[in-house]
Amino acid sequence: MQTVREGNRWVLRLDDGQDLFAALTDFARKEGVRAGAILFGIGMFRSATFGYWDGTRYQPHEIAVPHEVIALHGTIATVDDAPSVHLHSAVAGPDHRLVGGHLIRATVGVLQEVVLETFPGRTFGRPLNESFGLRMLDLEPAV
Repeated sequence: MQTVREGNRWVLRLDDGQDLFAALTDFARKEGVRAGAILFGIGMFRSATFGYWDGTRYQPHEIAVPHEVIALHGTIATVDDAPSVHLHSAVAGPDHRLVGGHLIRATVGVLQEVVLETFPGRTFGRPLNESFGLRMLDLEPAV
Protein backbone atom coordinates (compact mmCIF):
# COMPACT_ATOMS: atom_id res chain seq x y z
CA MET A 1 0.00 0.00 0.00
CA GLN A 2 1.10 3.52 -0.75
CA THR A 3 -0.16 6.52 1.22
CA VAL A 4 0.19 10.28 0.97
CA ARG A 5 -1.17 12.93 3.31
CA GLU A 6 -2.08 16.56 2.78
CA GLY A 7 -3.43 18.11 5.99
CA ASN A 8 -6.22 15.82 7.21
CA ARG A 9 -6.80 14.24 3.81
CA TRP A 10 -5.16 11.00 2.69
CA VAL A 11 -4.89 9.15 -0.60
CA LEU A 12 -4.24 5.42 -0.34
CA ARG A 13 -3.41 2.95 -3.09
CA LEU A 14 -4.15 -0.62 -2.12
CA ASP A 15 -2.68 -3.43 -4.19
CA ASP A 16 -3.89 -6.59 -5.86
CA GLY A 17 -4.85 -9.31 -3.41
CA GLN A 18 -5.07 -7.11 -0.31
CA ASP A 19 -8.00 -7.57 2.04
CA LEU A 20 -9.73 -4.18 1.93
CA PHE A 21 -10.92 -4.18 5.56
CA ALA A 22 -7.60 -5.43 6.95
CA ALA A 23 -5.68 -2.80 4.95
CA LEU A 24 -7.93 0.08 6.08
CA THR A 25 -7.94 -1.15 9.69
CA ASP A 26 -4.14 -1.50 9.71
CA PHE A 27 -3.81 1.99 8.20
CA ALA A 28 -6.12 3.49 10.86
CA ARG A 29 -4.26 1.71 13.67
CA LYS A 30 -0.82 2.77 12.37
CA GLU A 31 -1.84 6.41 11.82
CA GLY A 32 -3.92 6.68 15.01
CA VAL A 33 -7.16 7.42 13.15
CA ARG A 34 -10.04 7.33 15.65
CA ALA A 35 -12.49 9.29 13.47
CA GLY A 36 -12.58 9.35 9.71
CA ALA A 37 -14.68 9.43 6.56
CA ILE A 38 -13.90 7.40 3.46
CA LEU A 39 -14.89 9.96 0.84
CA PHE A 40 -14.59 7.71 -2.20
CA GLY A 41 -12.79 4.79 -3.72
CA ILE A 42 -12.35 3.41 -7.22
CA GLY A 43 -10.60 0.39 -8.64
CA MET A 44 -11.55 -3.27 -8.72
CA PHE A 45 -12.58 -6.05 -6.37
CA ARG A 46 -11.36 -9.54 -7.16
CA SER A 47 -14.19 -10.82 -4.97
CA ALA A 48 -16.59 -9.30 -2.46
CA THR A 49 -19.58 -9.97 -0.25
CA PHE A 50 -22.36 -7.41 0.02
CA GLY A 51 -25.11 -7.39 2.60
CA TYR A 52 -28.69 -6.22 2.55
CA TRP A 53 -30.17 -5.48 6.00
CA ASP A 54 -33.54 -7.24 6.25
CA GLY A 55 -34.41 -5.77 9.63
CA THR A 56 -32.75 -8.51 11.68
CA ARG A 57 -29.55 -9.43 9.84
CA TYR A 58 -27.53 -8.84 6.70
CA GLN A 59 -28.52 -11.09 3.80
CA PRO A 60 -25.20 -11.82 2.02
CA HIS A 61 -24.63 -11.70 -1.73
CA GLU A 62 -21.23 -12.94 -2.92
CA ILE A 63 -19.44 -11.69 -6.01
CA ALA A 64 -16.88 -14.26 -7.14
CA VAL A 65 -15.68 -12.67 -10.39
CA PRO A 66 -13.81 -9.34 -10.67
CA HIS A 67 -15.99 -6.22 -10.67
CA GLU A 68 -15.11 -2.56 -11.20
CA VAL A 69 -15.68 -0.41 -8.12
CA ILE A 70 -18.05 2.40 -9.09
CA ALA A 71 -18.46 3.80 -5.57
CA LEU A 72 -16.91 3.18 -2.16
CA HIS A 73 -17.57 5.26 0.93
CA GLY A 74 -17.93 4.90 4.68
CA THR A 75 -16.62 5.79 8.11
CA ILE A 76 -13.87 4.87 10.53
CA ALA A 77 -14.83 4.82 14.20
CA THR A 78 -13.42 3.22 17.34
CA VAL A 79 -14.81 0.17 19.13
CA ASP A 80 -13.02 -1.24 22.19
CA ASP A 81 -10.05 1.03 21.38
CA ALA A 82 -9.65 -0.54 17.91
CA PRO A 83 -10.56 0.84 14.47
CA SER A 84 -14.01 -0.06 13.15
CA VAL A 85 -14.47 0.38 9.38
CA HIS A 86 -18.01 0.59 7.94
CA LEU A 87 -18.27 0.61 4.14
CA HIS A 88 -20.88 0.69 1.40
CA SER A 89 -20.04 0.12 -2.23
CA ALA A 90 -21.42 -0.28 -5.74
CA VAL A 91 -19.68 -2.40 -8.36
CA ALA A 92 -20.24 -3.27 -12.03
CA GLY A 93 -19.45 -6.64 -13.54
CA PRO A 94 -18.73 -7.88 -17.05
CA ASP A 95 -22.42 -7.48 -17.95
CA HIS A 96 -22.29 -3.80 -16.82
CA ARG A 97 -24.99 -4.37 -14.19
CA LEU A 98 -24.59 -2.71 -10.80
CA VAL A 99 -24.56 -4.57 -7.50
CA GLY A 100 -24.11 -2.86 -4.18
CA GLY A 101 -24.94 -2.37 -0.55
CA HIS A 102 -23.25 -2.81 2.81
CA LEU A 103 -19.78 -4.20 2.17
CA ILE A 104 -19.05 -7.24 4.35
CA ARG A 105 -15.70 -8.21 2.83
CA ALA A 106 -13.66 -7.47 -0.29
CA THR A 107 -10.38 -8.48 -1.87
CA VAL A 108 -8.68 -5.87 -4.04
CA GLY A 109 -8.25 -6.78 -7.71
CA VAL A 110 -5.41 -4.92 -9.51
CA LEU A 111 -5.72 -1.82 -7.27
CA GLN A 112 -8.02 0.30 -5.14
CA GLU A 113 -7.62 4.07 -4.85
CA VAL A 114 -9.16 5.50 -1.67
CA VAL A 115 -9.48 9.09 -0.48
CA LEU A 116 -10.27 9.64 3.18
CA GLU A 117 -10.42 12.49 5.62
CA THR A 118 -9.51 12.26 9.28
CA PHE A 119 -10.72 14.29 12.24
CA PRO A 120 -7.71 14.63 14.56
CA GLY A 121 -8.58 15.08 18.22
CA ARG A 122 -11.96 13.40 17.74
CA THR A 123 -13.13 9.87 18.35
CA PHE A 124 -16.21 8.47 16.66
CA GLY A 125 -17.82 5.57 18.46
CA ARG A 126 -19.90 2.69 17.13
CA PRO A 127 -22.02 1.39 20.04
CA LEU A 128 -24.57 -1.36 19.60
CA ASN A 129 -28.09 -0.02 19.18
CA GLU A 130 -30.19 -2.75 20.81
CA SER A 131 -33.46 -1.76 19.08
CA PHE A 132 -31.98 -2.30 15.61
CA GLY A 133 -29.32 -4.86 16.49
CA LEU A 134 -26.71 -2.76 14.68
CA ARG A 135 -23.64 -0.80 15.65
CA MET A 136 -24.44 2.82 14.79
CA LEU A 137 -22.06 5.74 14.39
CA ASP A 138 -21.82 8.04 17.42
CA LEU A 139 -20.14 11.35 16.65
CA GLU A 140 -19.94 12.40 20.31
CA PRO A 141 -19.28 9.27 22.41
CA ALA A 142 -18.90 9.64 26.16
CA VAL A 143 -15.26 9.43 27.18
